[in-house]
Amino acid sequence: MLAISTLVAVMLYSAAGILQWQVMRGSRQQPRYFNQLLGVLGLCSHTLALYIVLHQPDGINLSFFSVSSLISWLVASIVLLSSLRQNIDNLFIGVFPMAAIASLATLATGVSDGKIYSGGVIAHILLSILAYSIFTVATLQAILLSFQITALKQHHTRGLVSSLPPLQTMECLLFEMVWTGLVLLTAAMVTGFIVFEDLFAQHLVHKTAFSICAWFLYATLLFGRISFGWRSNTAVRWTIASFITLALGFFGSKMVIELLI
Repeated sequence: MLAISTLVAVMLYSAAGILQWQVMRGSRQQPRYFNQLLGVLGLCSHTLALYIVLHQPDGINLSFFSVSSLISWLVASIVLLSSLRQNIDNLFIGVFPMAAIASLATLATGVSDGKIYSGGVIAHILLSILAYSIFTVATLQAILLSFQITALKQHHTRGLVSSLPPLQTMECLLFEMVWTGLVLLTAAMVTGFIVFEDLFAQHLVHKTAFSICAWFLYATLLFGRISFGWRSNTAVRWTIASFITLALGFFGSKMVIELLI
């Protein structure tokens, strides 16, 4: 069942991503809801695969690849829901292949044993994953915004730019996601300090240090937005730099601990 649900999700995600790429290039015309429907069906199949992977007889499987698949599932969910409010369908081109690859990687590496976690630890983990997922979408949004700014400066108004919301709307969406992500990251860090006796223990120090650095970078970006009106390329650079820092803490430490040590 895991193999079938994963492969179905991969096919649906891939189809939606390829079709959206063709729509963006102008080589295909179709209603917006078609790719959204493919994405939702892929998400449903991905949900079943995730349930099988995460819920093990001896607890919850939160290995590197299962968490990667969970994050890609959340990112796809957020983008699909956001696409109902704003025309950001071109994010499908990056999000759906990412979800497909994460699902395949989980299937290829096999299901790890589960572990029993306390309620506080589960709350910390879920808040961390939610924050990381929101910041992932914000980073993809920043990349799209960067392309849009460059195209407008060069007076290119067709293709990708014509299918995006106005520049001001794109910037507002970006900062909305950064605000949401920072609130979730703050909550995750607070719960972490509560449930763990020593967040600066040897196996946690890198994750904690990078997370704190990322928090300050995102907070500085929002402070700059409020105080100095930071926008456009400045916002893009700070968003991407903050995300890289967070990713090094979130995935870097987990990869080293699970795959290299």
